[in-house]
Amino acid sequence: MSRFHEIVAVVARLRAPDGCPWDREQTPASLRPYLIEETYEVLEALTGDDPKAVCDELGDLLLQIVLHAQIASEAGQFTVEDVIAGIVAKMVRRHPHVFADAVATSAEEVSQQWTRIKREERQAAASTGRASALDGLPRELPALHAATRTGERAARVGFDWSTAKGALAKAREELNELEEALASGDPARTEHELGDALFALASVGRLANQNPEMALRTALTRFGARFRHVEHALQAQNRDMEQATPAELDALWEAAKKAGN
Repeated sequence: MSRFHEIVAVVARLRAPDGCPWDREQTPASLRPYLIEETYEVLEALTGDDPKAVCDELGDLLLQIVLHAQIASEAGQFTVEDVIAGIVAKMVRRHPHVFADAVATSAEEVSQQWTRIKREERQAAASTGRASALDGLPRELPALHAATRTGERAARVGFDWSTAKGALAKAREELNELEEALASGDPARTEHELGDALFALASVGRLANQNPEMALRTALTRFGARFRHVEHALQAQNRDMEQATPAELDALWEAAKKAGN
């Protein structure tokens, strides 16, 4: 904890009247891009399985959290101690099988209990009417991840397909409607049907116990490796990609796949 207080003190010093001009002029709004960027850098480090990089990036993310808490403290809104107290209370409240006399012997039972407690919290916090099962999803989530989380929320109250096969049938239906929209030449209709098709495919992944976000990231990595293989093959011939015929590109792509890319 003494080390934690160090970073709190460092940030307070940076924000002091005689501190750093850049840090002093930051606001919650101006820090938003940095918070998002640092979060993704943590995710990238985790993907690379590099403990030192993960440690470094978690430090950068922690700095953003402390900066936001310091700015709020200066405005008389809350302190970093309030942030810690809030998350401690939440974890104790949502783990009654650890800190109270509830019983949950499997990860699935814990998940169901967590969902029930969160729902009760949302209903208690709702000023009027019944809280929605979709309440609390951040609007800033990447769209594909948000699609997965939205589907999970709906599934918890029974609004879902029973199997991935059922969701796949819906995805085929949406793809047919997308094809019709493309044929119509109507941009608004095409956007609408494209969104429906992507949402349906996200549900297929979720019900197949596959993370659609990670599946797409893996596909992008795979595409990048194969694309570079094609580029390098053409560079070895002193040619640009624009000079190759579609048939040549297809052959090089297949060669990249066979090479394990």
